Amino acid sequence: MNLDIFWLKDKSLEDSENLPEPCILALEIAEDLQAAYAQFAAIAERLA
Repeated sequence: MNLDIFWLKDKSLEDSENLPEPCILALEIAEDLQAAYAQFAAIAERLA
């Protein structure tokens, strides 16, 4: 079985020199996760 997935490369990451600093990326991810959690919590509250 060959699991070579080189063709799945994300084209948007080719210019990795222009990526934000890791701490900025981590903060953005944390903000996204907090927003998602708030949305799920609201849904769960409505279902209860």
